[in-house]
Amino acid sequence: MGTTLKQAVLDACVIQTANKRNVFSTVMCVEDQERSLSIVSSGGDMRPDDRYFIASVTKLYVTAVLLKLRAERRLELHDPIGKHLPDEIMTGLHRFKNRDYGEEITVQHLMSNTSGIPDYFSGTVFSNLIAGKDQAWSLDHVLAEAKRKTPKFKPGQQKKAQYSDTNYRLLGQIIENIKGESIQAVFQEYIFDKLKLTQTYFYHDPEDASPIPFHYKHKRLDLPLYMASIGAEGGIVSTARETMMFLRSFFNGDLFPLDDLEELQRQWNFLFAPGPFFYGIGISRQPLSPFSLGRGLIGHWGQSGAFAFHHPESGLYFTGTVNQAVGQSAAVQAMSRIIRHYVREKKALRLQADTL
Repeated sequence: MGTTLKQAVLDACVIQTANKRNVFSTVMCVEDQERSLSIVSSGGDMRPDDRYFIASVTKLYVTAVLLKLRAERRLELHDPIGKHLPDEIMTGLHRFKNRDYGEEITVQHLMSNTSGIPDYFSGTVFSNLIAGKDQAWSLDHVLAEAKRKTPKFKPGQQKKAQYSDTNYRLLGQIIENIKGESIQAVFQEYIFDKLKLTQTYFYHDPEDASPIPFHYKHKRLDLPLYMASIGAEGGIVSTARETMMFLRSFFNGDLFPLDDLEELQRQWNFLFAPGPFFYGIGISRQPLSPFSLGRGLIGHWGQSGAFAFHHPESGLYFTGTVNQAVGQSAAVQAMSRIIRHYVREKKALRLQADTL
């Protein structure tokens, strides 16, 4: 049976996305379950092999490293985070209704955004960044901002979740404390070297101008100080092809025991940031319309407009970016079009084969 998705179809879809309002550069890589299909296309001010900020797609990489550490028996997801973090971090981390809940927070609470720890990024920090006010945010700075805010719920409170970048900063620190190495060195060992990724790295040098810039609406955002400081929260730079290499490895059991995938998706909590989606344990689910497209996309978004998703029903994998901080809808529309085309053509080929 021939391939059901031609390069010209992806090119047309990407061009349509690049022509949308405020989308100045975009790239998309698509592969199928059997690896018989592997194509990439770009539009606007971008080439297929350009580097870009994957932003919070980095959280999938964090999840992979944590599960690898668990496989090595270096941690458990139900570990209290105080087991891996010093008192100066834990003090005042989660104070809710005159009670300190810090000792009840687990690694899994951080991964699933159910810790209740306030998001340092939302509000003033986000407003300043999209206004172009670039500054580095160290972990100390992040914690001071988070501790200044009031938690909205107790750790693990049923049906309560809040997307919080603070959670993943803490997970990055836990990884560093367990390994006794920098986050860059750990990821180099566990992911980048293992998968032979040569264009993927943690952004750490504010003078590095190689990643394609992203925008907030019509405004280009140059935030090298901030991007160089955020680490496990969203600091990875990659390409569409290399992000695809990671995504395939994530879902195929190359980085951690394959049975762990079911655990990550056992319970989904509804979130809205910036649009509606669901969050499991270190992984998210993006619903698609129409509902005939199944459960939706499984993977992660990046605030930069980056995406890395698997669509289980069709078997397709998607990586890329629209480099637009409010561009998720444009990316969802593009992926939905590709899925519908692929499923329709696959069905037609099957019917054709049956009549022969």
